[in-house]
Amino acid sequence: MAAAGKAFLGVETSVSGRRWISALDLRAEAQALAMAQKLGLSDIVARVLSARGVTADMSERFLEPKLRSEMPDPSAITDMDVAAVRLAEAVRRRETIAIFGDYDVDGAASAALLWRFLAHYGLDPIIRIPDRITEGYGPNPQAIIELAESGATLLVTVDCGTASFDTASQARRLGLDVVVLDHHQTGAAIPDVVALVNPNRQDDLSGLGHLAAAGVVFMALVATRRLLSANPAITVQPPDLMRLLDLVALATVCDVVPLKGLNRAFVVQGLSVMRRNENPGLAALCRIARLSGPVRSGHLGFLLGPRINAGGRIGDASLGSRLLCLDDATAADAIAERLDMLNAERQAMEARMLAEADAEIAAEIGQGEGPPVLVAASSNWHPGIVGLIAARLKERYRRPAFAIALDDHGKGTGSGRSVAGIDLGRMVRAAVELGIAEKGGGHMMAAGLTVRRERLGELRSHLEAAAADDFASARAADGLKIDAAVSAAGLTVSLYEMLEKAGPFGSGHDTPVLAVARHRVVDARIVGNGHVAVRLRGEDGAMIRAIAFKAAGSALGDLLRSDQSQPLHVAGSVAADHYRGGQEVSFRISDAAIAKFV
Repeated sequence: MAAAGKAFLGVETSVSGRRWISALDLRAEAQALAMAQKLGLSDIVARVLSARGVTADMSERFLEPKLRSEMPDPSAITDMDVAAVRLAEAVRRRETIAIFGDYDVDGAASAALLWRFLAHYGLDPIIRIPDRITEGYGPNPQAIIELAESGATLLVTVDCGTASFDTASQARRLGLDVVVLDHHQTGAAIPDVVALVNPNRQDDLSGLGHLAAAGVVFMALVATRRLLSANPAITVQPPDLMRLLDLVALATVCDVVPLKGLNRAFVVQGLSVMRRNENPGLAALCRIARLSGPVRSGHLGFLLGPRINAGGRIGDASLGSRLLCLDDATAADAIAERLDMLNAERQAMEARMLAEADAEIAAEIGQGEGPPVLVAASSNWHPGIVGLIAARLKERYRRPAFAIALDDHGKGTGSGRSVAGIDLGRMVRAAVELGIAEKGGGHMMAAGLTVRRERLGELRSHLEAAAADDFASARAADGLKIDAAVSAAGLTVSLYEMLEKAGPFGSGHDTPVLAVARHRVVDARIVGNGHVAVRLRGEDGAMIRAIAFKAAGSALGDLLRSDQSQPLHVAGSVAADHYRGGQEVSFRISDAAIAKFV
């Protein structure tokens, strides 16, 4: 918990309207000092760990998480043993297994995980990824019919299926057994399936609700492998599941689940696997994204994930899972190139849609505080990109936001993103129960829904009322937490590498935010797609390259490009750029304030 009282560097209100506060309270400050002295860590790394609740006793396990210590017996998850028995039986009988996944990175990676496991035993599973626009999320009646006609006797849904009551019943009628491997929130009722493995089931006591679907699938593979290894009728050597952790890491980072406990172990171990380039699809993605240096968690979320998602958003939804299943490098390059082109197209569409959404929201808010939940809608938007627009609006206005694409018949497909402390999934489920939304669901930080144009006003009123109390407390706690102050001279490769050891960073384990105090801006200019690049010069003359992404035209960008004689306090994170076999650090700016003498 951040300390109350004095603002960090005296910044009461930054250019983005936030108060800067220390990420450490007095107790955490003392803990950081003791950790640095006892373990020989740098002061900044010790502060970063302490701010995230890591004590000296926990530090070794935290800095080097291992699956053997973090992963419980898969049987701890409700229905896991039933699912493993059915999967092992299908392998033994050499059944035709259909895998139905979601159209995002978690769905693609989960489908590829299960496919690679089953293919190892000589099976030829069918993967079906629905089209986001024509089929929507989750299993649908026509897909179930087609899979049954193809000879499938077992349907495994990954990253979906928890709320598929009708299609589960239909599958049963058509002779398909159904196993669900999912992680989405659910009510008390569950569909009629052989097994529903979801640590977010209300009757699940595993404490693993933070896993991505790929994490759930991996645990199911561990349980199934155990059964197959004990069966003398199975003569195939069991697969090395550790080699599949690159897919689990990709999904865990891209699905923005908390990087704690088992998820941290998945990502740390998975990144190690990924750096060996054993998966031709991932290797092709790294090449097409021009990724330099060793793969890090940030690359998964900002370079690889968006390209896989581009297929599901505006192209062929099956491209991602196909790529991750490939062992042919040439074929992988072809799909990676196609995904790269789709991603460029997606970026252009996103820029246009965001400009329209931002104009709508700015007009609604005006000079006031504005509603606690933003809702923007348009008949000119692509439904595959509304989630990205919602995320951008949430970041810009620091409150939950929905973006809704309306079709010619007045049907709206919407996606929402939330801020800490406001449960978006709960509010959407309530809207469905009240009949405001036709369908919808999700989890605390993200949700999706379908709503008619004529119910948008009711939806806005419902969301505003549902979020009002939580929004007030969320805004009160919405200070920018600073881990430590540093100078341009202190932003070194050594510091970057030390901080990387405290990673990977992401949801639930935020990237360290450092403050560069009383530096002047040199050579501010707009580069790329609306980024503001500068150099920051300290009072000792030392300089560091810095960039504020997507800041052109914003208050932050305007400040950086204004009177460059005035000193600024600048907040951001340290990054490393790799080229010609070496690396150089830079600073990624997230906020700034005019430095005042205090």
